[in-house]
Amino acid sequence: MCTGFSLVAFAANSVLCRRALGDGKIDAASFSTVRLGSGAAMLLLLGAALKGPSPSGTRSHWGSGALLFLYAVAFSFAYRSLSAGTGALILFGAVQVTMLLAAWCSRERPHPREWAGLFLALAGLVVLVLPGLQAPSPVGCSLMALAGISWGVYSLRGRGGEAPLASTTANFVCSVPLAVAVSLLGLRHARLSLEGVLLATLSGALASGVGYAVWYAALRGLSATRAATVQLSVPILAALGGVMFLSEHGSMRLALSAIMILGGVGLAVSGRATRRRGQRGTAP
Repeated sequence: MCTGFSLVAFAANSVLCRRALGDGKIDAASFSTVRLGSGAAMLLLLGAALKGPSPSGTRSHWGSGALLFLYAVAFSFAYRSLSAGTGALILFGAVQVTMLLAAWCSRERPHPREWAGLFLALAGLVVLVLPGLQAPSPVGCSLMALAGISWGVYSLRGRGGEAPLASTTANFVCSVPLAVAVSLLGLRHARLSLEGVLLATLSGALASGVGYAVWYAALRGLSATRAATVQLSVPILAALGGVMFLSEHGSMRLALSAIMILGGVGLAVSGRATRRRGQRGTAP
């Protein structure tokens, strides 16, 4: 149940952001600031209610906070021109590619399935952004890829950390001043409405704050492979949410790229699991 809720929360971020920005209810910088600020506030309340360890602004938290800020801002600006489903596909494709490349750079020996999955996912992204009818904005695609890379590195930095709720809270708190600075720089272009602020608050407090906290609870009962696999459903959930709540239309291009990207990531995850089983089998 926790896993299902957190996956819906991840997809909801795409739908809420697209709903707010696509209709011009709030500008991208303000959305990011409200999202990160409300997420930090919710996590602080959760930490106080659960009486967990207090967050601290160490150097590592400032680094992760900067990555969280970069992810959130690029995410918001990208959704000015991307549909919910397309944005989620690019985001999660970039996240998985980043994590696979990080494994390769750390001198892990990828299984052939991992390489095949990586190239299939990349091919799916190419299909999605090729010029032509219904091709998404190149700028939007580039920004969402940047968001995915930032989130991938942010996730890698947080692996195996102690007190994940306190660490995540500290990361959110550290990201807020950076978001406020961007909002101040773009103050002339600020556009606020009650509905836009409400959507940003829901995205930050519930879909991000509570969603991340519930995900940490769900991780206790999931293997690493299963945790990676279940996240493959998020782009599909986001695309369905876009059709149901935003009146977005599906396309053959989106369907084909979804099959290629999700199939590639699934192939890579299965290859990683096969490699780990082989390593355990050959260990002395």
